[in-house]
Amino acid sequence: MILAALGAPPVQAAPGAPGSYAFAEDAVRAAGAQSTADAQPLEAGRAYRSTLPARGPVHYGLRLDDSSTAYVSATAVPPADLRASSVTDGIKVSLRDSRGRSCDVDTAGFGAARSPHPVTASAVRDVSRRTSLCKEAGTYFVTVERTDPDGEGASPRDWDLELAVVTEPPLEREEATRAPREWNSASPEPVGGAAERRAGGAGFARATPLGEGVWRDDVHPGSTLFYTVPVDWGQQVSVTAELGSTDGDGKGFVAAALDLDLYNPVRGHVADVRVAYDGGQKAGTLPVLPPVAHANRHAATARIGAVRTAGTYYLVAHLAAEVADDFGTGPVPLTLRVRVEGTAQHGPAYAGQAVPPGVFTVTEADRRAADEGTEGGGTAMLALAVGGLGAGSALLAGLGVWTVVARRRATP
Repeated sequence: MILAALGAPPVQAAPGAPGSYAFAEDAVRAAGAQSTADAQPLEAGRAYRSTLPARGPVHYGLRLDDSSTAYVSATAVPPADLRASSVTDGIKVSLRDSRGRSCDVDTAGFGAARSPHPVTASAVRDVSRRTSLCKEAGTYFVTVERTDPDGEGASPRDWDLELAVVTEPPLEREEATRAPREWNSASPEPVGGAAERRAGGAGFARATPLGEGVWRDDVHPGSTLFYTVPVDWGQQVSVTAELGSTDGDGKGFVAAALDLDLYNPVRGHVADVRVAYDGGQKAGTLPVLPPVAHANRHAATARIGAVRTAGTYYLVAHLAAEVADDFGTGPVPLTLRVRVEGTAQHGPAYAGQAVPPGVFTVTEADRRAADEGTEGGGTAMLALAVGGLGAGSALLAGLGVWTVVARRRATP
């Protein structure tokens, strides 16, 4: 991309290769501080690359107004040669105000398979919550740390980090403060038809666009694939993942072979499904989700609350390294059946601009990218790439990026 000079270059690795992760090309280096007093400020609309030590937290600053909802995500990437870890090993992300009051906390780990792979946790300063203490303008602190650095098998080495910050403006007028109580909660029929080849990307910033349809890829043990699905206001997304049978003579059973996670446009975790594998055809479907609505954030259930904005949703598929022990290191066929139901609706009237712009919208360009599998990451990623530029420069850079994308139709 033309904006790579703004920060560190991405890791050059084959998409989905074990231990690989493609960081945002425009990621700015940010050193996490041992004390909040020395915390480096983060800016909304930018991507950052940092390091997470094996022990001890790292802190970053964040300046917020008194009306915007802020989302901070951290993706931790363990060393490429790490083969097994603790069940409880992972990361914890917390957000606090200047008085030390907690706004939000989230954790993410490798799970029962103990298979190291990129894991993402996020924290929210949500001004729409009536009980929230974090509504004042001022400096906030983002803290990232390992969840179990001393656990059996925990990795003793530093991990790489990718950080992203997004802000959402308030509404022009107050709307419903309760989540919709009635919506189609019946399990949809998986999409049928012949599968089309669509290779997954190696990170959030290089995720492969998918639309409604049946998509096929091959996933190696220990590897992780990233995809995006545009989901507009009023639409429901459902996904079924299938692992196909292998030609090998391996016999065995892996209880948590495939881990499929769905993240919202700000990389907040929405839902997941684990698929067991014994060498034969296996499948699993994400839990049924409601249509995307601003009022979903008031739901008591976290899964419903996460489907709060339109935009680019992310699918992250990881095949456990343990699969290689029973079935060899060769690839396993992966099929994703993606359904997006419902007619796109107009979104809420925001009293201001999201940062990065367009992160909560679905454009015709996003839909075309999903249909064609062209390089991208949606409007949000384009805006994130130019988030640190002035408005005029951003427009020119954006036009340049779309020109490059138009000339490189066959990737990622």
